[in-house]
Amino acid sequence: MSIVVFDPDSTEDVDFKDRMRHPAAADPAGGMWLSDTEPSFIDADALRKGRLAKLRGWMREAGYGGVVLFDPYNQRYATGSRNMFGYFLRNSTRYFFIPTEGPIVLFEYPQSYHVSMVLDTIDEARPSKLVWSSVSGRDDETAGPFADEIAELLKQHGGGSMKLGLDRCSHLQALALEKRGCEVRDCQGEILAVRAVKTPEEVKCLQVPMAGAEAAVYAVREAIKPGVSENDLFAIMYGEVIRQGGEFIETRLLTSGQRTNPWFNEASGRKIRPGELLALDTDTIGCYGYYSDFSRTFRCGPGKPTPYQKSLYRMAHDQVQHNISIVKPGMAFREIAEKAWKIPDRFVDQRYT
Repeated sequence: MSIVVFDPDSTEDVDFKDRMRHPAAADPAGGMWLSDTEPSFIDADALRKGRLAKLRGWMREAGYGGVVLFDPYNQRYATGSRNMFGYFLRNSTRYFFIPTEGPIVLFEYPQSYHVSMVLDTIDEARPSKLVWSSVSGRDDETAGPFADEIAELLKQHGGGSMKLGLDRCSHLQALALEKRGCEVRDCQGEILAVRAVKTPEEVKCLQVPMAGAEAAVYAVREAIKPGVSENDLFAIMYGEVIRQGGEFIETRLLTSGQRTNPWFNEASGRKIRPGELLALDTDTIGCYGYYSDFSRTFRCGPGKPTPYQKSLYRMAHDQVQHNISIVKPGMAFREIAEKAWKIPDRFVDQRYT
């Protein structure tokens, strides 16, 4: 294996033909700095190692020899690595092999190994054996080499277990793995359960995307005025999310006037008029890849709210305060739902579900 270190003064090309290991990186965040204002109270190394330890603890208990992760969310959870996040949500051609014990291997998009190989959670990078279907049209041909490599890694590092978890992949790839002796299991649900219980460092992390989303919503509120479009405001919110080091916004839920009800209309070119309400939902994949989701409603000035707008605000306030008051340690979600603030009958048909 070769250790690849970039030398800006060298005129020699770096040879990527051999499998690579990461150099000893001095960056405590492993090259994953989000912005110059990233808070120092997050121990990025502890964050990555804590999550990986939880994942491997579950794998041992469930008897897995290894897992193959295609889902970019799971990849970042297990290793802290991200690369072309949106692209690989659409194209499942970047994947990780993670054994219960042993080296973690990244199968990366060609020529982008350097993006993640500074992370000490990744031991080796190899070129991906898979090509986007619409480009190659040869999924049946690529499934074999993909399965050969994964099956061999599982035999070497699976501790005698051929049970292999897949979070998502094509049917052809799963069949090819089974033909090579792998006991293929869908592990997406199990991994989501692992991710649901946060480590102490993750709990700290949750403050960061929430603060970023709050800053984005504040920027929207400050920009509301007659004549500005829904798209203008959505662009402001999205831009602030990126500026804060976030990933993207999953939905376009920012609407005004009569377009706010029923919910789930998407941001449009409609211009906001004086006195109208504007409603939004953040739905943000924020800093460190953690989700931040809350809703806000604002009024476009000038003037004062109408009596009906005031009544809507009163109901919203009462609902939030009531629901906060009933939550107690040990309550089941069903009990909370049964005791929750009762929606007036006239709103039930178009309620958020």
